[in-house]
Amino acid sequence: MASFGIDRGYTDANRAFLQAFLSRNVLTLETAKPIIAAISSFQDGREVQLQDVTVEDLNSYISEANRKLSPLDLEIRSTFHQQTRERVYALVNTTSDPLTQLATTYTADEIVYVKKLLDAMFNGQNNKGKREAMCLSAIDAIQVGRAQNRRETQNGNTTQSSTGMLGARDAESMLNRLVDEGWLEKSRLGFYSLSPRALMELKGWLVDTYNDEDEDGQKREKIKFCHACREIITVGQRCPKHECPCRLHNICIQNFFRMQRSQNCPICNNEWDGRHYVGEKAITTSESYQTGRRRSGHRPRADIETDIDNT
Repeated sequence: MASFGIDRGYTDANRAFLQAFLSRNVLTLETAKPIIAAISSFQDGREVQLQDVTVEDLNSYISEANRKLSPLDLEIRSTFHQQTRERVYALVNTTSDPLTQLATTYTADEIVYVKKLLDAMFNGQNNKGKREAMCLSAIDAIQVGRAQNRRETQNGNTTQSSTGMLGARDAESMLNRLVDEGWLEKSRLGFYSLSPRALMELKGWLVDTYNDEDEDGQKREKIKFCHACREIITVGQRCPKHECPCRLHNICIQNFFRMQRSQNCPICNNEWDGRHYVGEKAITTSESYQTGRRRSGHRPRADIETDIDNT
């Protein structure tokens, strides 16, 4: 096992690592290896190969970085990517409103646009009824920029303003920037969803904002958590019984049911059929989506499944 950077205190190597991290916003072990190898090669006066860099080396650099970041209310945290299970590391502000933090790098209109994107993802048509997509198509994401900003006044009235309205070109540019900076991910089919960095940074804010009570006092949980790992789930599967709160990441399902020794929902005991989705597949497996693709000249995939929206 390599020992680059371990037990040496905060050195120039640690400073170089932190600067490299801050310039990238997000790292994985694979993307960190070239950085650590280059730093260690310079520091030790010999070439360090990528395969010599271990997760222990990365954890050591992160631990030292966090000691320096803590007084600034910043911390490098990690989570598993919901689809690849690769561990992702990102810088997280531990105290202030995450949207307020964006004010240092984004304009007022851009911040409002981000808030409208989140509203559309978690409080829009793609996350209502039996559909739990929590993502937006490229067209929908751009159209969000054209919608007027709705605000509720103190007396309960709703007003509209042009704040946060972006033209198609500006909205597309903003979306590309959010992807480049690690806030959003764009899928092969063109859907935008929150990245691991965003889910770590916005976790508390998302729950506080979208898990509330409706007019009848009924609790609404738009932000749901995986029954196995207890992290936010925006990609995975749900219990066939929609009112059942059980949700599972795809990367958690196999081990979970192996340990449980049954293929039934752990909450309501219904059979878990694996055909009720959370995330993009809640849209792309629907009959309406497949019909639209056929009409536009796209050939359906061989494993197209039937519409599960009304099941």
